[in-house]
Amino acid sequence: MVTGSSQRPGIFAVRDVRSLISETTEEGHGLRKAVGATQLTAMGVGAIIGTGIFVVIGEGAAVAGPAVIVSFVLAAVACTFSALSYAELASSIPVSGSAYTYTYATLGEIVAWIIGWDLILEYGVSVAAIAVGWGGNLNAFLDAAFGVSLPDAIAKSPEDGGIFNLPAVFIVLAITFLLVRGVTESARVNLVMVGVKLTVLLFFIVVAFFNFGTGNFHPFAPSGVDGVTSAAAIIFFAYIGFDAVSTGSEEARNPAKDLPLAIIGSLVICTIFYVLTAVGAIGIATPAQLESSDAPLAAALDQGAGISWAASILSLGAVVAITSVVLVILYGQTRIFFAMCRDGLLPQRLATVNQRYGTPARLTIGLGVLIAILAALVPLSAIVKLVNIGTLFAFVLVNIGVIILRRTRPEMPRPYRVPWSPVLPILGVLFAIYLMSDLPLSTWIRFVVWLIVGLAIYALYGFRHSRLRLRAAAAAADDGTPDAPTEQPR
Repeated sequence: MVTGSSQRPGIFAVRDVRSLISETTEEGHGLRKAVGATQLTAMGVGAIIGTGIFVVIGEGAAVAGPAVIVSFVLAAVACTFSALSYAELASSIPVSGSAYTYTYATLGEIVAWIIGWDLILEYGVSVAAIAVGWGGNLNAFLDAAFGVSLPDAIAKSPEDGGIFNLPAVFIVLAITFLLVRGVTESARVNLVMVGVKLTVLLFFIVVAFFNFGTGNFHPFAPSGVDGVTSAAAIIFFAYIGFDAVSTGSEEARNPAKDLPLAIIGSLVICTIFYVLTAVGAIGIATPAQLESSDAPLAAALDQGAGISWAASILSLGAVVAITSVVLVILYGQTRIFFAMCRDGLLPQRLATVNQRYGTPARLTIGLGVLIAILAALVPLSAIVKLVNIGTLFAFVLVNIGVIILRRTRPEMPRPYRVPWSPVLPILGVLFAIYLMSDLPLSTWIRFVVWLIVGLAIYALYGFRHSRLRLRAAAAAADDGTPDAPTEQPR
């Protein structure tokens, strides 16, 4: 860390929060403030509700039985600790970059680089994998509704016996075009898609409750407490996505109020829908019926309520749900990359904001093309678990960041404050570490290799081009002192 004016800022130099915020107003490097609480909340719901609820309920019911309902609640509680920490930091530091920016302001540049590099992988792999899933669900919808499907040669990657995945390429490039056009347009489209997928889930809930029975609830917890907690660990990942809201911090019109409301609100809305869906599913189908199907909600309507055409409705809901997730996650990817470029840790010219659209258009197009190629050709099955470890690693650092800033910057304005700090942030850290410990060794090895590659890039490029370090050198040249830093560590 920087401790004196005679020292060059080290790898643990911390960005001053006021400096971070002031950079958002610089000409050509500040994003347009264009979204409010409703759009931000829809972003959170859009990122959270994907194929998870359409699939994971069957996996959870296989482990916990009817008590999967409790597992959904428990998973939501586990996510809430980290969501509260994100809400505090997003309202206090309304700057693009999410966990990367928060870490830069608390733990220093090298740790910020590590988490930023981690998030680049997490979001990139996630978008590519989700786009591949979008193509599969599109085929399922076409088959259920019209009895047709795309040929494997253009609907699957070489890994799965095709030539390239055209639907995955199409959806990534279409979303890229939308994101280039502007955050306002993107937020409006996402709001419509969120409305559609919530309507589909509401359709399922209403039909289920009209055909509801209690016979499937006995025995309620056949595997006991262990089954409930094990299912909660599986279901936890169906809630991940609320953190994407914080990537829109800089474009929020009223970040102090809107960001905490959107982060916590999206988690609450999704929890309500998830729990009602789980109750309805158990009310019309046995855990065994849910477990045996790749589309458990459609199977529940078919076997429990006798609605054989329900598969087409649920397939449509899945397609829309995944489209919304691709939009929000790719948006988050571009904003994290943008923040790292603006700080000089990656090529700064990529952080230029298009004056017509108010978006980092060049960067967005570049990332969109790379991810489209990844989704079309590269085997993803082996690396998709990196999404989970990356997310949990970010959760750990954000919770720690809240605790550190409370000690080092107690006077900093905090429009929203995590209650009972540091107890709740510590619980958030413990839950994340517990889930990380359950991931396979191969995932950890790939994660460590990716971080080593990132550290090499930081050493060769990021350290020397860091805006913080260049400003320190410029200040030293102006006042005649050797490399005096312009920003102190906290």
